[in-house]
Amino acid sequence: MRLLIRQKVFSWRDRFYILDEQGQNRYYAESEVFTWGKKLHVFDLDGREVGYIEQKLFTWMPQYQICRNGSHVATICKEFTFFRPRYRVEGADWRVEGSFWAHEYAMLAGNRTVATVAKEWFTWGDCYTLDVEDGWDEVLALCVVLTIDCVAAQQAAAASST
Repeated sequence: MRLLIRQKVFSWRDRFYILDEQGQNRYYAESEVFTWGKKLHVFDLDGREVGYIEQKLFTWMPQYQICRNGSHVATICKEFTFFRPRYRVEGADWRVEGSFWAHEYAMLAGNRTVATVAKEWFTWGDCYTLDVEDGWDEVLALCVVLTIDCVAAQQAAAASST
């Protein structure tokens, strides 16, 4: 399954539109405004929440919890590394590796590829292609991509304010 994730530009909150291979809307995501830590809701086209991402505060490295139907399903943890950022998805036993500066990375379960992500360059706002292999949870993979985008945006904002 291929999904295209487009970030809406000029919005008070983070908004993403997620389209399928045919260019039809499939999901959308919105962040909450004026909260402690990042909180992002993922909805299907009927307005039902299919995923919820919440930043855990007061942690050494960025951590985000993913919930579905009110239940915790995974925690995304950025690992401490010197040269290449790396993430692990606790609860799904996935790891995320690749070039985060180039926005090209893969989600792996053992030696099997769960999904790959690539940034579309020369677009208005951030735009990513998410290819989820058959049999894997596309909503969880989508939540991982949105979380990594949140971490990258927060780090870019912190770097530019110094």
